[in-house]
Amino acid sequence: MSKTLILIPSRLGAKRLPGKPLLEINKKSIIYHVYKKAVDAKIGKVFVATGDKKIYKNIISQGGKCVLTKKNHKSGTDRIYEAFKQLKLKNIKYVLNIQGDEPLIDKNDIINLNKNVIYNNLKFCTLGAKIKDKKKLKDENVVKVVTKHKLNKKGFAEAEKFFRKSKLNELKNVYHHVGIYQFSVSKLKKFVRLNQTKNEKKFKLEQLRALDNNIKINVVLAKTTPLGIDTKSDYKKVKKLMERAT
Repeated sequence: MSKTLILIPSRLGAKRLPGKPLLEINKKSIIYHVYKKAVDAKIGKVFVATGDKKIYKNIISQGGKCVLTKKNHKSGTDRIYEAFKQLKLKNIKYVLNIQGDEPLIDKNDIINLNKNVIYNNLKFCTLGAKIKDKKKLKDENVVKVVTKHKLNKKGFAEAEKFFRKSKLNELKNVYHHVGIYQFSVSKLKKFVRLNQTKNEKKFKLEQLRALDNNIKINVVLAKTTPLGIDTKSDYKKVKKLMERAT
């Protein structure tokens, strides 16, 4: 039995793109596409965690698994922790949080992250991808991560900072942060017990809660840079790419 549980937080409250999880690509909702990628990785049970009945019904109607949580949570990680408690699954050592707005995420990156976490006994880990387009450095919709040393195909590096936009173009070891986190159960419990920090609220980046409390986050190199969906323009781009691929 797998020791990893995958949970995908999802909500309808996005201001930049209202109703985002239920927007369709190839007649399937964005959130279902992410769910299917997680299932295809075959590393453990997968559930969507949501406080919205419309999302719950959408996933269930397509044969997926979903947990209905309370509507308001401080972050996606706080939401998945409620789902984790509701499920009461035994022998789970790791919880993997995949953001619900990246339907192009590569299942191999999910698999590789899980392998690194288990093999190296990591407690809190995420993915970083190479930035090929320098314009992304100034794009506030693209979250960046700076690591202590250069990432390579093998191994991992500790995260030093996360940011949306910076004037510091001379920063070294800057990567596109991919919206996926893997926690040990004990580290997940520790994280959700912490109060939100000023930085987390200001920049709307939940991972800053960890760094502000001296919790180490390790980063593994992603093979691909998935295009997340934050705006209507993003949705059109991803929709076009996915429709071409079918």
